[in-house]
Amino acid sequence: MSSPGRQAPARQAIDLCRELAQFSEESGRTTRTFLSPPMRDVHRVLSAFMRDAGMRVSIDAMGNLHGIAAARPGAPRLLVASHLDTVPDAGAFDGVLGVVLGILLARAYQDAFANLCLHVIGFSEEEGVRFGTPFLGSRALVGSIDEQILARCDRNGRSVREAVGDFGLDPAAISNARLGEDAIGYFEIHIEQGPVLENLGLPLGIVDAIAGQSRLEIVFKGTANHAGTTPMDLRRDALAGAAEWIVRVEEEGRASGGGVATVGRMEIMPNASNAVAGHARVSLDVRHASDALRADTVQRLVSAADEIARRRGLEKRCRHILDQPAVPMDRKLSGRLEHAVRSAGYPVHRMPSGAGHDAMILAPLVPAAMLFLRSPGGVSHSPEESVLEADVEAALMVGVQFLHDLGRQYA
Repeated sequence: MSSPGRQAPARQAIDLCRELAQFSEESGRTTRTFLSPPMRDVHRVLSAFMRDAGMRVSIDAMGNLHGIAAARPGAPRLLVASHLDTVPDAGAFDGVLGVVLGILLARAYQDAFANLCLHVIGFSEEEGVRFGTPFLGSRALVGSIDEQILARCDRNGRSVREAVGDFGLDPAAISNARLGEDAIGYFEIHIEQGPVLENLGLPLGIVDAIAGQSRLEIVFKGTANHAGTTPMDLRRDALAGAAEWIVRVEEEGRASGGGVATVGRMEIMPNASNAVAGHARVSLDVRHASDALRADTVQRLVSAADEIARRRGLEKRCRHILDQPAVPMDRKLSGRLEHAVRSAGYPVHRMPSGAGHDAMILAPLVPAAMLFLRSPGGVSHSPEESVLEADVEAALMVGVQFLHDLGRQYA
């Protein structure tokens, strides 16, 4: 790891993220799941980086890495956090960049002011890869790790509880990770993971809400038959019905006013080139920062599936899998972040996040604000994921301004 101060902070952050990407469960790919062995190496490197920044370092019983900067006695605590785990075959910046930038902000901030106690956290898990349940790290801070979660098992039959113990931590102490009452806010810096900022030519965006999400499964059932002998007007083609509905999904998504609607998976039977499909199972994912508009979109699409099924002589079944409300960011704290963006000389752009983030777990408990960095090519969850050094520098400048402005309130 490069010694602090020898590089420009933005360059240092990028290089450190690329170094951390080498700590993986798979050779040649970055894959790092909840409390897997490579997380020890990440903790080792980041702990040293935190100590070099003058921070007090600890790891809680859920495997979250904590670095607390020096501050005046009684200074209110501001959380600056993101996650350290990855999806399989990941890029180098999703999650971990926010933790690295938090440490750099703590180092820069404490040189000038000590009116805030900066508490940087690297969450042990956000992606939900190993146990199928996301946000294990941040859930520990809000006290929502229950026995059902601890009993969940990975594909090797190891439970969350056992994984915690395997890492040398005490599952009985997880409740001690719960956040105290002295936190005045939560601040997360994250790559956008989408193409909006790049399309607008902007380096940064202020997240005003994390979109709510509905997931459904629609099944169209017709009659499987021979493709050569069944006349077109006598067919009950489940795939054709599903295809018509999928086009409707795209149309509704385009008309939803900032939302998205996606069919990402389809299973058909008998799935043969010379057979009329008798069965089509289709996924639906609808997201919007407005719960009301999201619900309206879902209802219209369910009604459209009913209409298409009746007209084509098909049966239709619908199963609701997930209905997750939108999570707004705190207006006052986000307003301070907007002022910091403007003061640092960058254009202000507010936007929703279509992806979930740890901020949505903390937001019901503590005021939360979130800053996006441009994702070149809109690429994330991929080895091609990248950032621009100028954008990282912009995020650091805005972060320092944000901390100074907020700190003056507690001088």
